[in-house]
Amino acid sequence: MISDAIETQLAKLNITLSEFSELIIRILDYGVITRDESQVETLLYDRFLQCAEITEEYLAIMKVTLQHDRKFCSLRAFPPGAVVPGMQSNEDSPFNGGFRTKPSQAEVAVILALRVEYEKSLREGKVDEKGRVMISLEGISIAMKNLLKRSLPETQGERMAIFRHLRQMRLIKFNNEADLDSQDSWISIQPAITSFVSDEALNHLYPNEAQENADVL
Repeated sequence: MISDAIETQLAKLNITLSEFSELIIRILDYGVITRDESQVETLLYDRFLQCAEITEEYLAIMKVTLQHDRKFCSLRAFPPGAVVPGMQSNEDSPFNGGFRTKPSQAEVAVILALRVEYEKSLREGKVDEKGRVMISLEGISIAMKNLLKRSLPETQGERMAIFRHLRQMRLIKFNNEADLDSQDSWISIQPAITSFVSDEALNHLYPNEAQENADVL
């Protein structure tokens, strides 16, 4: 049986089948693991490093692609047929938008604005040693209006629902929800945003800026 073969390989690494199962379930359930997010994710990320080859081979059976960002110690899983930044896609694979739930249109708008602002900060050298970028809620609102001619939801509840989901996706980080009560509040854009919105998609979204970058180069 496959499970017996995997258990034998894992035993050589001092990892139990139960521990391996916990890792796989977390990857498929959340779609992302970031080492500095929590003690649990630190443990799971370090476990992945021990059994990376086995994990990737196991997920490949389901045609799930795992992207490993070694610099920022994060993992992101892509469903069958999804376009993975920096990796050649399989055109014969069926498309599936996600494992659990797709971002809503409102969430997609915020994500795109965050990606553009992250790219700007990256070029301006305003990224910290862990690849994070700080931005205010006012900055997000301005970016959305300039880029998409849209605004953040008017109600606090709707805004918080978006930010909670984006935090769960490891695209942003903030300490307390109470910290997001005003436009002066700040959040941290995580480097995982670059794997969620590729450079190619960014260029299609913001062609004028992409051309300016090309002219500079």
